[in-house]
Amino acid sequence: MLVDIQIFAAPRVVLKPLVPTFPCFGSIVVSLMEKPHVDFGLNFLGGDIMAIPSLYQYIQDTIRRRVASLYLWPQNFEIQILSGSVGTMKKPVGILQVKVVRALNLLKMDLLGTSDPYVKLSLSGDRLPSKKTSIKMKNLNPEWNEDFKLTVKEPQCQVLQLHVYDWEKVGAHDKLGMQVVPLRLLSPHQTKGLTLNLVKNMNPNDPQNKKSRGKLEVELTFKPFREDNERFSGPLNRNGIKINTVGKASEDVPIHRAGLLLVLLQGAEDVEGKHHSNPYALVTFGGEQKKTKLIKKTRDPCWNEEFQFVLEQAPLKEKIHIEVMSKRTGFCLHRKELLGHVDINLDDVVYNGRINEKYNLINSRNGVIHVEIRWRVI
Repeated sequence: MLVDIQIFAAPRVVLKPLVPTFPCFGSIVVSLMEKPHVDFGLNFLGGDIMAIPSLYQYIQDTIRRRVASLYLWPQNFEIQILSGSVGTMKKPVGILQVKVVRALNLLKMDLLGTSDPYVKLSLSGDRLPSKKTSIKMKNLNPEWNEDFKLTVKEPQCQVLQLHVYDWEKVGAHDKLGMQVVPLRLLSPHQTKGLTLNLVKNMNPNDPQNKKSRGKLEVELTFKPFREDNERFSGPLNRNGIKINTVGKASEDVPIHRAGLLLVLLQGAEDVEGKHHSNPYALVTFGGEQKKTKLIKKTRDPCWNEEFQFVLEQAPLKEKIHIEVMSKRTGFCLHRKELLGHVDINLDDVVYNGRINEKYNLINSRNGVIHVEIRWRVI
């Protein structure tokens, strides 16, 4: 039985975003500035087994490592206070272009004095999967020159997290080092080259951070979206630039610039399967497929889920394919059913910046799906 539990920690608490609705913030974001100390007794058969010195130290170290891996800054956990319906949902404001150039003098982790490094990168507060470079086998000075694009929501608060790992064929991959870059250090549209000293973790008091772990070179460019959403109208010249009324190209940016396609699936109505009605939606575009959550036993699901596609140019003359499916949740001979589908032409999204429509589903008797699509240009 656990007794006399005491927890000592130095938390970092951020209240954000600020909103004009009580209690004036949308969520509480908590992270730890150093590894916590947890002290407790463990009674077993009338005695405290935590009095055994070696066992006590082992359990302490294990708890500190596990908690630190989850919540030591820049890792955090977020407690939602207000729902997105009152305006607390964070909207993308730009794209962070990351070029992972090379690493130098990495640690030797393999028996033959080499490592098989790769880099994982992500933005703090982003629930999307981390992006990864390729693996460079048996190389302590690897060169990647690989480009990535990450969606930015809070450039004043978010940090770019870079973790370098040694790939292992079997078992967990060894961590070679890490570093973070606050986005507030970047000027819009200006490429910044950085040579980062790798550390074990972000705890400045950890003596292991004094050990040399090599360097990582990256190039970063933050490109905010244009505030006018690039609303194009009128004829285009052969270079894809809007023509004004006197036949001269306007100063608007060419529509072939990179941007972000945002697809919000709000819900569907009257979708019913022959054998079960547990609807979810599949969104397919540009070779990528993304899926909403499954909602059990309903003909009128409400997903309210948004998906993002980072594109090199505007999706003119392209379509996005959406399917509404049903999947069995118990015993049933028919595992999946197609409840209907729709193909949406994206030209109107590019020219107008946004569409918000209900579409009749093909191969469905009365099914309708509600979709909002936005195009943001950088």
